[in-house]
Amino acid sequence: MPTDLVPDDLWERVTPLLPPRPVRRRRHAGRLPVPDRVALAGIVYVLRKGVAWRDVPAQVVGCSGVTSWRRLRDWTEAGVWPRLHEALLAELRATDRLDMDDAAIDGSHIRALRGGAHVGPSPVDRGRPGSKHHVIVDRHGTPLAVSLTGGNRHDVTQLFPLLDAIPAIRGLRGRPRSRPRRLFADRGYDYDKYRRRLWKRGIKPLIARRGVAHGSGLGRTRWVVERTFAWLHQFKRLRIRYERRADLHQGLLELACVIICLRRLRRAPASGGPDIPGVGATAAAGRVS
Repeated sequence: MPTDLVPDDLWERVTPLLPPRPVRRRRHAGRLPVPDRVALAGIVYVLRKGVAWRDVPAQVVGCSGVTSWRRLRDWTEAGVWPRLHEALLAELRATDRLDMDDAAIDGSHIRALRGGAHVGPSPVDRGRPGSKHHVIVDRHGTPLAVSLTGGNRHDVTQLFPLLDAIPAIRGLRGRPRSRPRRLFADRGYDYDKYRRRLWKRGIKPLIARRGVAHGSGLGRTRWVVERTFAWLHQFKRLRIRYERRADLHQGLLELACVIICLRRLRRAPASGGPDIPGVGATAAAGRVS
């Protein structure tokens, strides 16, 4: 198993969250199960390379793609990825690498080749079947929550579901943090009733107005969400949706967010303003190591 697929810091954090295996009661009860770390390497390999599960090279990863798919199914159903994401967000906050005062939200279309739940005719792809990734990020582009919908769903339908999906992030003394103070969004979220609902939650809406010329200045802070989509779609399995099961594609999406958060933990603490890495750092942000 290549160590760059599952580095030690990722494995140390995911191990306590994995569900226990069934107890083997007989001495000779068939083949021993594949180690969890090897199966996770197969999942990360598919996420990074975008290959079909049946094409995972067992001689490189250490197990078949079918075995990795089964572990992805089991761990997704057990809720491993959201809990791991929440734990990493708490670590980021504890080390001053998370800035939730400002948040940005947006959606991005992808093709869906095999159908399934959360698939619809994409208005930006000639009505072909597609899905949408929705993400809300902090001031530095760290993904706070992600969701998957059909390609024909409006971005604004995920505004409050994403806000509600932000976990109660610990890491510092006092109350856990679960909402931003200001929310940046593009014209797709320009509805006064949603502005009023944001104000009621104590969130200041900074949303571009439809029919107004560009130059509001909101893009100086909102661009980080576009960069986060670039990070996510560097994982080739997320560029096109192949999984018929929406929960498994959501699981891969959450695992990609985990890897992005882990990369931020390896970097120096942020010091005010949006995180603006160089070209090389931006390109590397979507990789595991």
